[in-house]
Amino acid sequence: MSFASLGLSEHLLSSLDQLGYQTPTPIQQKAVPVVLQGRDVVAAAQTGSGKTAGFGLPILQRISQQPAKGYRPVRALVLVPTRELAAQVAEALNHYAAQLPERLKIEAVFGGVSINPQMMALRGGCDVLVATPGRLLDLLENNATDLRGVDSLVLDEADRMLDLGFADELGWILEELPAKRQTLLFSATFPEAVLKLTEQLLDNPVHIEVKTESTVAELVEQRAIEVDRTNRTMLLRHLIDQENWSRVLVFVASRRGANNVAMKLAKYGIRAVALHGELTQDARTKALAEFKKKKFQVLVATDLASRGIDIAQLPCVVNYDLPRSPADYVHRIGRTARAGESGLAISFIDHESDAHFKLIEKRSRQTLSREQIAGFERSPEPPAELEKPKGPVKGKRKSKKDKLREAAARQQK
Repeated sequence: MSFASLGLSEHLLSSLDQLGYQTPTPIQQKAVPVVLQGRDVVAAAQTGSGKTAGFGLPILQRISQQPAKGYRPVRALVLVPTRELAAQVAEALNHYAAQLPERLKIEAVFGGVSINPQMMALRGGCDVLVATPGRLLDLLENNATDLRGVDSLVLDEADRMLDLGFADELGWILEELPAKRQTLLFSATFPEAVLKLTEQLLDNPVHIEVKTESTVAELVEQRAIEVDRTNRTMLLRHLIDQENWSRVLVFVASRRGANNVAMKLAKYGIRAVALHGELTQDARTKALAEFKKKKFQVLVATDLASRGIDIAQLPCVVNYDLPRSPADYVHRIGRTARAGESGLAISFIDHESDAHFKLIEKRSRQTLSREQIAGFERSPEPPAELEKPKGPVKGKRKSKKDKLREAAARQQK
């Protein structure tokens, strides 16, 4: 199947040709014609499968068929969970639209930077707005944009956009949108609870490759290495030296952990940089850009980097700390083995994380053989503090935000 067979215009086909796109991916084959028809869509596909083009190409075509004259009302709104993903999606859409006869105005807005340049950029409106929810609400409060003309709403990384962390913000944004619109949900994972929420948001949607359980990319080789918690950094250094990876993305649980691991690796002469939410947006953008350009061999990141970030030809991902959510495991390891390439995902399993890794295996319907590396073998017995009565399994504990929401709900009753 070719892109031409999907019903795309010659101008979009020209852009795709210049970008080197040859054959549509399965999600693009199924999503593009349906989105062109104006249908609501719930689309699930593995990370790196081309979901941005799956919704972006047909939206750009529909807008270009009726270009705005003068002021440009926002015709398409794409909501994303992170600043990095907002910038990446807007960049991709601009590439797709490069050969259209009528230039479309595509803007990305997100927090962490001054709002004034974004307000200036939105003067005269824009055709497509890619936004994180918090900054979009700031712009609406300042009357810097108007959503009454939105024809298409996209929730990229939809499972994250529909969780409790974004619930209030998303609700306020939906109130600003026309009731009659096209709504598109795209993600790699759709837990059952999220699928139930889609019934309230969408009108007779087309479901494309929807999976209610987390799945993993077939081209990712997964390894589970048992190691004591105190030896993880030394093991990471050993693997980097032995495997000679050109680049490796290391996931940790906290901002402090990202700084510590990056600092320790740098002391050993390994070019490493940290990426987390406490950095300024300029620092975050620079760290990610320089890692993509191979100026750093190791990017030590929190889950800020687990969603949607596209790093071409990334050979390896390491879970130094396991993710809290089993679904996030899928998103993390999906940073490698993208666009048909192979990749490696390694998880460090200490005594403290044994039970949680078993939960991840259960949710992803797989069992990985455990291995140990000579010189870094895990102690046969767990630390003494683990013999104390255990609390909830990691990943199941209620967050502080969850507890505050429950308390607020009780007061309303």
